[in-house]
Amino acid sequence: MSEVIHTSGRRKRAIARATLKPGSGDVRINNVPYQLLQPKLARMKIEEALLLAGDVIKKVDIKVNVKGGGFNSQAEAARTAISKALVAFEPKLKEVFLEYDRNFLVNDVRYKETKKPGTHGRARAKRQKSYR
Repeated sequence: MSEVIHTSGRRKRAIARATLKPGSGDVRINNVPYQLLQPKLARMKIEEALLLAGDVIKKVDIKVNVKGGGFNSQAEAARTAISKALVAFEPKLKEVFLEYDRNFLVNDVRYKETKKPGTHGRARAKRQKSYR
C-alpha cells in the first residue's frame, strides 16, 4: 500500500487534517514530534490512539495540521484524524477503536451554546429580578 491518505477530525472550533503515508513511525503535530507536545494531557490523548494501533504505527508516517480551538480540543481533533487515517490504512483497527471509545472515529458534535441577548455574556443566565 503506497498511497497517501488524507483525513480530518473536528472538536468544537478545532480542525485537524492528517496525512498518512508509508514510513518509519514518525508522528508530527504542526511539524513538532508528538513526544514534545505540551501540556502532557494533550500528548496523552494523542498517544492513546497510537498505543491502540500497536505495530501499525511503525509502518507509517503521520503529519497532522491543527488549527483553532484550545489545546484540549486540538488534541481530540488530532486524535480523531489520526485514528481515521489508521483505519483507512488498516481496516482491522476499526473494531479496536470503536470498542475502546467511539470518539476515536466519530467527531464529537457538541459546541458552545451561543450567547443570547440580555444575558451579560452567558448563554442562559439572565439579569435577576427583585420585584421590590
